[in-house]
Amino acid sequence: MVLCGGVGAARLLTGLVDVVDRAELTAIVNVGDDMELHGLHISPDLDTVVYTVSGQVSRERGWGLEGETWQAMDMIRRYGGADWFSLGDRDLGTHLFRTDRLSQGRALHEVTGDIARAWGLDFTILPVTDDRLRTMVTVAGEGEITFQEYFVRRAHSVPVSAVRFDGAERTRPAPGVLEALSSADRIVVAPSNPAVSIDPLLAVPGVADELRRRRDVVVGVSPIVGGKALKGPADRLLVELGREASALGVAQWYQEIVGTLVVDRVDEALCPAIENLGIRAVATETIMAEPGVTRALARRVIAPDR
Repeated sequence: MVLCGGVGAARLLTGLVDVVDRAELTAIVNVGDDMELHGLHISPDLDTVVYTVSGQVSRERGWGLEGETWQAMDMIRRYGGADWFSLGDRDLGTHLFRTDRLSQGRALHEVTGDIARAWGLDFTILPVTDDRLRTMVTVAGEGEITFQEYFVRRAHSVPVSAVRFDGAERTRPAPGVLEALSSADRIVVAPSNPAVSIDPLLAVPGVADELRRRRDVVVGVSPIVGGKALKGPADRLLVELGREASALGVAQWYQEIVGTLVVDRVDEALCPAIENLGIRAVATETIMAEPGVTRALARRVIAPDR
């Protein structure tokens, strides 16, 4: 079972589907990044997971679909509409389908299952909740804005002083989420941004409690390598929110929920400090630039003692 944000989690899943029984694999995905735009319900992390594991994600961008066209966005731009969040023509079809099914009363986890099956995926992908959950960030000079306004519209270039998960206290885990957490032989916290990709999952009532209860089988993968995020603002966010940008900072963030942390070999010197926190540290290659590395990392997180 894997707790997922976006790109890093999706890449790790491409390895896991090759090394574990897919019938026993469940991905629980962040929906704090979800948004409503052009009247559509957009679920970026869910779609990134589906597109990546199905082999259809844009290799250049790391999100959206390969071979995409942008005629709909060109028309929106012509009319003076909101064009700061790019949606390709094929990708729009996904959002149209999702929005239509939700308007008919279907739950987000049901629609996600339909989408995953349409792409031929034979493992379980669940939103952490079917309810409305939105990540909000407080940025310098503006106050609180949505995650996508911070991440895309401001290109995550403005300092953040706080992160909040709007609606979290009113959410319930989607059907199957707590069951997967309670029964999994191994729970993996994917290499995703702790503050805005993993913490929204933990904000849903019951999720963090289950992880704390099963901490001994929880294995995290640090998204920080050599003090830097491989993609996105995780390193800056850690510092802005009072932690150091390092694998040790990630360990401190996850101290209550993770029993083992996998770090990159370049951070092996940090392993003793991580273990002083009561977390087992395992150093291996974590930069998933090649399929062989991705599969090897997947095997290691499933069986970190090997």
